[in-house]
Amino acid sequence: MVNFHDGLAETTTPTTATVETDVLVVGSGPAGASAALFLSTLGIPNIMITKYRWTANTPRAHITNQRTMEIFRDVGVEQQVLADATPHHLMGDTVFCTSVAGEEIGRILTWGTHPARHADYRLASPSLNCDIPQTYLEPILVRNATMRGTQTQFSTEYLGHTQDDDGVDVRVLNRLTGTEYGIRAKYLIGADGARSKVAADLGLPHEGQMDIAGSMNITFKADLAPLCGHRPSVLYWVIQPGADVGGIGAGLVRMVRPWHEWLIVWGFDITQGVPEVSEDDALRIVRNLVGDPLLDVEITGISLWGNNEQYATSLHRGRVFCAGDAVHKHPPSNGLGSNTSIQDSYNLAWKLAAVLNGHAGSALLDTYTAERAPVARQIVLRANKSAREFGKLFEALGLDTADTAEQMRASIEERKAATPAGAAKRAAVREAMELKNYEFNAHGVEMGQYYESTAVVADGTPRPEPRRDPELYYEPSTYPGGRLPHAWVGDNEHKRSTHDLAPYGRFTLFTGITGEAWTAAARKVGDRLGVPVETVVIGPGRDVTDLYFDWAGLSGVAEDGAVLVRPDKHVGWRIRSLPTDPEAQLTDALTRVLSREKDTSMAPGA
Repeated sequence: MVNFHDGLAETTTPTTATVETDVLVVGSGPAGASAALFLSTLGIPNIMITKYRWTANTPRAHITNQRTMEIFRDVGVEQQVLADATPHHLMGDTVFCTSVAGEEIGRILTWGTHPARHADYRLASPSLNCDIPQTYLEPILVRNATMRGTQTQFSTEYLGHTQDDDGVDVRVLNRLTGTEYGIRAKYLIGADGARSKVAADLGLPHEGQMDIAGSMNITFKADLAPLCGHRPSVLYWVIQPGADVGGIGAGLVRMVRPWHEWLIVWGFDITQGVPEVSEDDALRIVRNLVGDPLLDVEITGISLWGNNEQYATSLHRGRVFCAGDAVHKHPPSNGLGSNTSIQDSYNLAWKLAAVLNGHAGSALLDTYTAERAPVARQIVLRANKSAREFGKLFEALGLDTADTAEQMRASIEERKAATPAGAAKRAAVREAMELKNYEFNAHGVEMGQYYESTAVVADGTPRPEPRRDPELYYEPSTYPGGRLPHAWVGDNEHKRSTHDLAPYGRFTLFTGITGEAWTAAARKVGDRLGVPVETVVIGPGRDVTDLYFDWAGLSGVAEDGAVLVRPDKHVGWRIRSLPTDPEAQLTDALTRVLSREKDTSMAPGA
């Protein structure tokens, strides 16, 4: 007997039950919950399972960069995120000190809050970064995914899978009843974290190592407003030689909610074993790092974890894909973890939808690895390099050559001396602090990703050489493979970003007034291929005009040229000027982007 309900088909026999869906998502963290949200936004039936009874119970990820906020804007949840987030202007006064209440070694304005960098961030995107703990973000993603159609199943554990040419059979366990059942999906997404069972079952190749260093998280509540309100930041770095409980002399006091809810990350030497941390130990660490031996503290959690340096070189096999921490594992430096995870899913979901809707050939799905595996490698190496760059500050302070806690404290004190050695130490500290821009103001790493794959059609021109450091600075370009540049356009009543005009559910072609012939060409090509394509003509007297004349400088083409933007806001193709046969040129570009070279007559549902 077959029963249909809520878009799912359930086939039952006296001994087995198999639920069917288009996509099964394993995991409800940032990668999994966002994948479900994106799929449901695109109208793709999906089930999301997690072995846990609810979403994240510790703050974990928190920095949410501009690229991710743009994605949230695209799927209509940006304002919900901002309502629960600490805003951009309260994020930046990152402090390095001997304790939060003690002496400062220095500060650095971070996450684009320095006046000299703030313009870069404002010009780059319609959205600013913010800080939202994972405990607040995950429920937003899960709620919206479920409201839009995702069948969300908590306390449901992935056990294993087999796949064939037509789909994936997945065994799952209901942890409440202890019963197993099957889910038959056309595609499976493993977003089940750094110890991913889906990735292990697939045998995805990885490079690098796990557990290269140790850290402990201590969450606590305490009123630190008097210590932080005048220098608001999400991060207070403490260098404190001689601390106990396995400590290595450096820790982080991280704001969770200003200024009463906090998380401490305290490193320990993993080669000496994993320490046991009692609540009394945690209380002592908190009071030491804050610098108040009588501080009124409520310890709310203690957990230990390993720092990793590992990334997958292939992100899928057949019909099974992995995203998030399953394929890139690294310390929290640079705040790249949840952002990259969400961006993985944003890249994958539109491609799955295009194939499932008959808009694309199945080879489009191979571009997920081609485009996102280099990003996984980049962010793992960058995050670990940033973590190691703290060593420069230790060296500048002379801590690398001191043998005892007393010597370390004396070496830190020496930076105040009116001596040549003191002057040299002050200069070295300034240089070491400047290096931390590569962790805290790496705008190019966050925004400047270029894709190279068969879903990007080159235009025959060389990729522009960066004019500034490509890790620190994002440089907008419509060069194929790059992210669509943001510019404000609109009319006398409305102001909209170019991103707002290229929604997730379609391809968008940007042109100017003398390129209006593209409108008819795009309509004909879209109708023939069964692919949603809309043309945006920017100019006076049209629906939107170039309000500040920024788009003219960013478009990279003549007014009658065209820029084809994929659903994920990356440029798939561009052409300098209007050709003799724009319909033929656009047909060629779209069929190549969608892996449809061999069959341009595919219809939706094929």
